[in-house]
Amino acid sequence: MQQNQRPEALRLDGIAHAYGPNRVLNGINLTLGAGEVLALVGENGAGKSTLMKIVAGYLAPSQGQARWQGQPVPADPQGAEAAGIVLVHQEFALIPDLSVAENILLGHEPTGRLGLIDYRAMRAAARDALRLLNSDIDPRAGLAGLPVSSWQIVELAKAFAARPRLLLMDEPTAVLGARETEALFTRIRAFAAEGGSVVFTSHRLEEVRAISDRVAVLRDGAITLDRSAAGLSEHDIASAMIGREMEDLFPPPAPRPTAAPILAVEGLSVPRDFGPPVQDASFSVAPGEILGIAGLVGAGRTEMVEGLAGLRAATARRFTLRGKDRPLPDAVEAWRLGIAYLTEDRKARGLLLAENLEMNTSLTVGALTGGAVIDRADDARSYAEAQARYSIRAASSKIAVGQLSGGNQQKVLIAKTLAPDPDVVILDEPTRGVDIGAKMQIYQVIAGLAAQGKAVIVISSELPELIGLAHRILVLDRGRVAGIVAPPAGNRPTEREILDLALGLQTQDVPT
Repeated sequence: MQQNQRPEALRLDGIAHAYGPNRVLNGINLTLGAGEVLALVGENGAGKSTLMKIVAGYLAPSQGQARWQGQPVPADPQGAEAAGIVLVHQEFALIPDLSVAENILLGHEPTGRLGLIDYRAMRAAARDALRLLNSDIDPRAGLAGLPVSSWQIVELAKAFAARPRLLLMDEPTAVLGARETEALFTRIRAFAAEGGSVVFTSHRLEEVRAISDRVAVLRDGAITLDRSAAGLSEHDIASAMIGREMEDLFPPPAPRPTAAPILAVEGLSVPRDFGPPVQDASFSVAPGEILGIAGLVGAGRTEMVEGLAGLRAATARRFTLRGKDRPLPDAVEAWRLGIAYLTEDRKARGLLLAENLEMNTSLTVGALTGGAVIDRADDARSYAEAQARYSIRAASSKIAVGQLSGGNQQKVLIAKTLAPDPDVVILDEPTRGVDIGAKMQIYQVIAGLAAQGKAVIVISSELPELIGLAHRILVLDRGRVAGIVAPPAGNRPTEREILDLALGLQTQDVPT
């Protein structure tokens, strides 16, 4: 194990934990130095979140002890926070009906002489916390009206406003764009330089290498790697996570299809609540083709495809499906026409978390057939097929989908989306919040859809993902198509080509 050269701040000795018969952690021994950034990585279900909840006082270990600055970690989150330990949860712990400032200072509201909340001081303190992240979000704004990336910034500002000495961050960049992520990393580096300690989890291995001093890998509840990040490759990390040498992450590239487009749109415009509207977007996708969509956060990627799928009000000069001109469909008609949309937000919009796996995988088929009577036997058969096809790991088909790891939840969402056998498949952030092993499986699914002759559209914030999967990449810049990157056969585009378009540094005449 890597020997820590910094003054010891956190020590974990023999930490074990089980949920009933399911043993999640198996005798974890780990240290963290003052001023050190430790990346804790592993596949979904490896035990990362459980370990961080133990350190933050939300869970008591079944065995072992966690010590912070030489003292046992308090057994409750309030005591842990008083000791300087703050956890940024993977799921938002915010109240939508409150303002940004009220969320950031929740539980730490400044008061005046009469004991009443001093809202002016609250807004000033919230503004200071947001500035640490280079954010200009208005502290007076209602949280409910902000995009999901802003929610994450508020969550992070809330953590820094609590003046932590140990900051535990569970997937903090999952919904952030490149600029927001770099602002966060700048703040983490400054926090560490001030003597603060950080445990950081991320499925983005390039981020792990960029921000961490040391990397610890959890697999099946045990530490399989604990080394300095210097000289450690993404391949090394991934291999320790999945327990085998990692083959090529992406399927071999297939030639771009030459068939006539199955879907084409000209002059697509979609209003937006925040940011510039999508204006005059034109593109097409052929059977067997994977069209990537790139752009910075706020560029309008999701809004554009939601307009195409009938989930937002939209207009178009022309919409053609299977060679036939027709009006833009509404959501139900889009499904009936064979256009499937996988949402980027599986928890709020994609799955019924309290319902079992069988019901979730059969939701779309039932909606399309309009059957009033639920066929339990048919649901069970559908789930059994989906489990085999998408390698869903679950002890029983009767458990609630919310009990699964993020990667397995995503596979259930994919199974539900593809159950009606659509011809056009739109996948919005299909690998968000899933581990490297699940990503590889999802990439195989996407390549398989194209091989079956489906027209596939993939939105992703991860440029390597689009470069590895797509035949062409459409780049949005502030609601407009800045260009379509289509390199010669056998070549891959570069991230620089895509970013130059996304940042408005280059423009091009856009073919469809």
